[in-house]
Amino acid sequence: MDIQKETSWLLKEKYSGEPSAKFYKDVERLKAGEPVAYVIGFSEFLGCRIDLSKKPLIPRVETEYWVGEAIKEINGGRVLDIFAGSGCIGIALLKNNKKVLCDISDFSEDCLKQIRINLKINKIDKKRYKVIRSDIFRSINKKYDFILANPPYIPKTRKNKLPKSVINFEPKQALFGGTDGLYFIRKFLKEARNYLQPASTEASARGPKIFMEFDSAQKKEIEKLIKKFGYKNLEFHRDQFGKWRWVAIS
Repeated sequence: MDIQKETSWLLKEKYSGEPSAKFYKDVERLKAGEPVAYVIGFSEFLGCRIDLSKKPLIPRVETEYWVGEAIKEINGGRVLDIFAGSGCIGIALLKNNKKVLCDISDFSEDCLKQIRINLKINKIDKKRYKVIRSDIFRSINKKYDFILANPPYIPKTRKNKLPKSVINFEPKQALFGGTDGLYFIRKFLKEARNYLQPASTEASARGPKIFMEFDSAQKKEIEKLIKKFGYKNLEFHRDQFGKWRWVAIS
C-alpha cells in the first residue's frame, strides 16, 4: 500500500474523514515508515477487532486465510493458541465458534496484556478462555483437541530482505526463528504431540490436530522434522497467493 492510500485509510478509519493536528502527526509517522496498522491502532481479523497498542506482530492476511480454513474443521473442544502475539488466532476461534474453549499462550508480558485487551474488546466470555505465560510448552499442563501455532520462522539470514517497516517497528522476537528460521519450529514439533488429546472426543472426530504456519521455503525441512518426531499424518496447504503456508499434522 502506498503512502497516499495509507493516508486515506488513516483518515477514514481513525479520524472519520475529519483531519486534525493529531491526524497530521500520524501522517508523519507513516512517512517515517511506521506500519499503518500501528498508526491506526488496530487490525481486522476474521470479524474481530484486534487492538495493536502494545505493538505485537501485526496479523497477516495469510494467517487470516489459514485460520479461517482451520475454523471450518474445529467442532468445539479445547484449543491451544501458542506463540499467540496479539491473540488474534484464539480470539477468532472463540468468536466464530461458541463451542470452543481456548487457552492463549505467549512468553511476552506485553503480548499477554495485548491479548487481554483484545479479549475484552471482542467481548469474549471469561469462562471460555485462559491466558497463559509460557515459553513454548513449559507452563502448559493440559491436553488439547487442536493446537494452532504461528511461531517465529523468518531466518535471520533474510533480515536485510525484509521491508524497513517490518525491521524497524515490529517485534523481532515474533519474527525471527534463528539462523535457518526453524529454531522455534523444532522445539514446538518435538513436544506438541504430547499435548494432543487421544482421538476419542467428539471435538476430535477430525483430530486431534495441529495447524502450524511456516515459510514456503521451509516445506521440505518441516516435512523431515514432522516425520522425525513421529507424527503419523501431515497435509500441506497453500495460502490465497498460491504459496505453501501451513501444515495440518496429526
